Amino acid sequence: MNATPKILIVDDEEGMRFFLTEALKKEGYPFETASDGREALERLQSGAFEIVLMDIKMPRLNGLLAMEKMKELDPDLLVILMTAFDSKKVALETLQKGAYDYFTKPFDLDEMRIVIKRAMERCRLQAEVKNLRDRLDEVPPAMLGDGPAMRKVFDRVRKVADSDVTVLITGESGTGKELAARAIHRQSPRRDRPFLAVDCASIPESLLEAELFGHEKGAFTGAHQQKLGKFELAHEGTLFLDEIGEMPMGMQSKILRVLQEREIERIGGIKPIPVDIRIVTATNRDLGEAVKTGRFREDLFFRLNVVNIHLPPLRERLEDIPVLSHAFLNLYAEKFNRRLMTLGDQAQAWLVRQQWPGNVRELENVIQRAVVLADGEVLDLDDLRDAVQSSGGTVPEPIGAGRLRDQLERVSSDVEKKLIEQALVEEDDHRGAAAKRLGISRKHLYNKMRKYGLI
Repeated sequence: MNATPKILIVDDEEGMRFFLTEALKKEGYPFETASDGREALERLQSGAFEIVLMDIKMPRLNGLLAMEKMKELDPDLLVILMTAFDSKKVALETLQKGAYDYFTKPFDLDEMRIVIKRAMERCRLQAEVKNLRDRLDEVPPAMLGDGPAMRKVFDRVRKVADSDVTVLITGESGTGKELAARAIHRQSPRRDRPFLAVDCASIPESLLEAELFGHEKGAFTGAHQQKLGKFELAHEGTLFLDEIGEMPMGMQSKILRVLQEREIERIGGIKPIPVDIRIVTATNRDLGEAVKTGRFREDLFFRLNVVNIHLPPLRERLEDIPVLSHAFLNLYAEKFNRRLMTLGDQAQAWLVRQQWPGNVRELENVIQRAVVLADGEVLDLDDLRDAVQSSGGTVPEPIGAGRLRDQLERVSSDVEKKLIEQALVEEDDHRGAAAKRLGISRKHLYNKMRKYGLI
């Protein structure tokens, strides 16, 4: 959308067009004009407008029909209609067909200014909502969570994103460290530039230097042409070094130099190359302990650990498991073209009780396999157990039993109730829409509402 919404004035009377253009000029609004509905449609197809100020009675194509066609092109378009007929019937018809507002000719100029100003504010709010939805669409299911632990993570990601401060992300395998790094990049001023990830543990030491720094043609046997390294390819963007704790000591000193000098040299090169990048690193190791035992450079550790973001293991954020489970269920049901699926009560309680040593990644894999293997629309406990056993694993032991099990089931129920209440509020208590939002049948929603005393 334009910085200031653009208005299209549509009226077959030249005098009225002149009157409206002069009024809008004084307000400083950008605008264009059209002499009838057909010309207005042509303008809409070739240019961007957010507000249309249009007469109803016009030759060739009247305002009501033109508005219907305009709404097909742009459902968010705000149309303000003008009519010489002052009747409730006309007013009701214009609003029922999708008009934002209407005027009766001759109209009060101050009233028109107020309505247009209100329409401008509506455009701004629509743009903000769209931007918010676009950002929410970018959030992968594995980064979802509303518990205190994840709220702390999201808050820290938001705070560090705008600066170029070096971030060290810590956490067990499967907690989503690369997703957190990508979230930092997406919210940063570098969002439109490259994000490159390097797994330092999976690349042999002999190849890691060439991967990061690149090489010149003929630098070593097999170097038949020049190759740019990840530092150059990520120029003006973000370079994510995963499993930085596995990096050899010799390579650590070279990374330290890049952080200090902001320049690199390709293997076989003779001149330094400046690089403008943000470094984000991650590890599942205790780098402080690695420094004490001489396996990691202390000076590099302090350079990397300017801001630390710790991702908690899944067992420490049990309240997020129902949210994550439903998100993965919806994701893979859609991906594999399965019918609308939901989690059974026993299955959901079982998920909350498991230890999940592989954290969010393990939970996602179990849900994915269960969706593939399940026969019905409800994912039950047997489906989850089959999904675990089909991978060659064994069904994990629960964290505890007795009172602890009851407590975890209550946590699961509390989260489920909260999700249902939130969906009902967002859908204005429309049960069908709320059920669709939650990914369950209307009957299933009704039973849940009865269970939690929401009816």
